[in-house]
Amino acid sequence: MSLKNSGGFVTRIQFSYLDDEGNKQLSRQGHDITLGFTDTRDPGDLGVPDGAMVYMHAFVVWGTDNEAKRAFLYEKGNTSVAHYNISGTTLSNDLGLTEIS
Repeated sequence: MSLKNSGGFVTRIQFSYLDDEGNKQLSRQGHDITLGFTDTRDPGDLGVPDGAMVYMHAFVVWGTDNEAKRAFLYEKGNTSVAHYNISGTTLSNDLGLTEIS
């Protein structure tokens, strides 16, 4: 999954996923993404287990995190990428799916 930062803040890719018991868990975080930059991460590299239902979770430094409404089934080795964009401010931001490629 990829995340483009179009907001006036620093964000990091993080994922939420459902574990084997159906409980939502948070993965480790990626690197800082500043205004205008994009980062792409394989959910497995941040601790999401193969076969889990996964959501993009944008960690907003010193602000309000945002989580995508749509989940995807994580399959290790799948080359499809869900592209997201986050915009707004630290306390009021929007996260949206822009394309799947």
